Amino acid sequence: MSLSVAIQMDPIHSININADSTFALGLEAQSRGHTLFYYEPKDLSMRDGRVYARMRPLTLRREVGNHSSLGSLEKIFLEDVDVVLMRQDPPFDMSYITATHLLETVHPKTLVVNDPAEVRNAPEKLFAVRFKGLLPPTLISRDPEEIRAFRREFSDIIVKPLFGNGGVGVFRIRDGDENLNSLLEMFGQMNREPVIVQKYLPEVRQGDKRIILVDGKPVGAINRVPAEGEARSNMHVGGRPEKWSLTKREEEICETIGPELKARGLIFVGIDVIGDYLTEINVTSPTGIQEIDRFDSANLAGLVWDAIEARR
Repeated sequence: MSLSVAIQMDPIHSININADSTFALGLEAQSRGHTLFYYEPKDLSMRDGRVYARMRPLTLRREVGNHSSLGSLEKIFLEDVDVVLMRQDPPFDMSYITATHLLETVHPKTLVVNDPAEVRNAPEKLFAVRFKGLLPPTLISRDPEEIRAFRREFSDIIVKPLFGNGGVGVFRIRDGDENLNSLLEMFGQMNREPVIVQKYLPEVRQGDKRIILVDGKPVGAINRVPAEGEARSNMHVGGRPEKWSLTKREEEICETIGPELKARGLIFVGIDVIGDYLTEINVTSPTGIQEIDRFDSANLAGLVWDAIEARR
């Protein structure tokens, strides 16, 4: 089986090929004989109801500084390719949402991974709250009094943007911290969305687990340990990856959410777990597969492509 695969992603020249999950997915597709095309979200257009992009043929190689070659620019209708990988990073803003609407018009004839309508309906932090009993105490609000009351109740809280990513804008606010009002003012000036507030989980000092699910089944995990003096465990801000095997509680979390992920056509998903609590379900542009592969001698990109090919 040879498929034509269009990869919608951020600028390819600046990626870290030893960490980027999109690179791993593209390299695996290429090794299977699939034909790759590359374009950025800004290259996406619709004319008279038909969606197309100005894209280039793509060749990948695991060679730092020389990891990609691009062919001549072509205008290609997405209905004429087999698979689109929607892999640009959030923020989950109106630009991102618009792209899901455009891609929805060609799915499932052209298989879009993940299903664009379900991506739109499952923003990371909001989607997770559907699963009762899995999250720590959580408040979604832009009402300062509600947020202050939440801190009075739990003393030590995390405040973060509802549609943020990568640990950007994540703050730990302890009891007595005088910065809370100023922080809420800053968030209010930046956007009109609520913030998400959660009880601080001291277990984060032992790590924040990233678990990858393919077709609703867990296939691998890593533990990300925050750097000293840092509340965030994201690897690009100094988090240290460690080998991890799922605990019984983490298996229970996967068993609870897995059937819903599969039913929604969310083929490739990453979830975050701190202690016994689910904190996020990443369906937009999950990361972490290269780190897991190195620890487990696995090929998670291959499992994703097995699931994709089974649908074509």
